[in-house]
Amino acid sequence: MYKINTSRDQLVLDKLNQQFGEAIEMHEFITDMLCITVNKDAIYDLLLFLRDDKEMNFNFLTTLCGMHYPEKEQLGVVYHLHNFVDNHRIRIKTATNITHPVLPTATTIWPTANWMERETYDFYGIQFDGHPNLTRILNVDEMTDFPLRKDFPLEDQTREDKNDAMFGR
Repeated sequence: MYKINTSRDQLVLDKLNQQFGEAIEMHEFITDMLCITVNKDAIYDLLLFLRDDKEMNFNFLTTLCGMHYPEKEQLGVVYHLHNFVDNHRIRIKTATNITHPVLPTATTIWPTANWMERETYDFYGIQFDGHPNLTRILNVDEMTDFPLRKDFPLEDQTREDKNDAMFGR
């Protein structure tokens, strides 16, 4: 069971603020985990630092997933990292403009990011610059939309056999 380790969390915050300063946009505790929001221009260097710094030692990428903020016209990525030695987990978030959703790949830091970045591209349309094979992984290649964006239509708009009166329309 993970417990909030305030001294570890404070160490992470202090080192990241010292190393990246203004690139740290905010930090908060969500449920049981320190969550740090980072400017997209610093995300690669910050992730590399978290893995390579001996005190940080976040050597495991637990998950990487996409987010859609339609009201801000942004797409984002959440990285969950784990330091096994100290049993410490953190969440890193970053966002990019929806009209040009490009972030650097994390596959050169953690090779396991390969599948996760392909899945995030497939469902949200986020391009990961430098990814070795950024192609659709679960949806058909011919698909042009991204089904986990909040503006994705949930119904087939071309169907003529449905009765909208049955749905209160």
